[in-house]
Amino acid sequence: MRARKPSPPREAFISHSARDRKFVKKLAQALRGQGIRCWYSEAHIRGAQQWHDEIGRALNRCDWFLLVLSPHSVQSKWVKRELLFALQEDRYTDRIAPIVRKACDYSNLSWTLASFQMIDFVRDFPAGLSALLRTSGLQERADRHTGHPRRFSQ
Repeated sequence: MRARKPSPPREAFISHSARDRKFVKKLAQALRGQGIRCWYSEAHIRGAQQWHDEIGRALNRCDWFLLVLSPHSVQSKWVKRELLFALQEDRYTDRIAPIVRKACDYSNLSWTLASFQMIDFVRDFPAGLSALLRTSGLQERADRHTGHPRRFSQ
């Protein structure tokens, strides 16, 4: 039996450390350019909002989980909590994408991460974005629709 390809994302939850916000903004902008809505804490939580509740609503609404891995994020208790939630949710099966922003030891987040395909953004943002789009099925859809892939420049 063939493995089922995951459907392209409607909205992606981006789990990250606040110290990686510049990279996350760039990633979200690039994904929006591909027609993917993104949720991440800095953009969607304002001042006095109950951030815990906002994160929970977003995790329940989004259909893809992007995990930005860096030395900062692997130390974050909130990144770990978000990941553990996603790992337990059936709708995130085959829809968790670990993004390596900077080399780090991610084993303390979850022992299961070793079984995931890592998407490398360390040296080349456009190549990492292209790999992420292929993983999510969006590159193939964009190529079929336009006859050529959408491009992202740095």
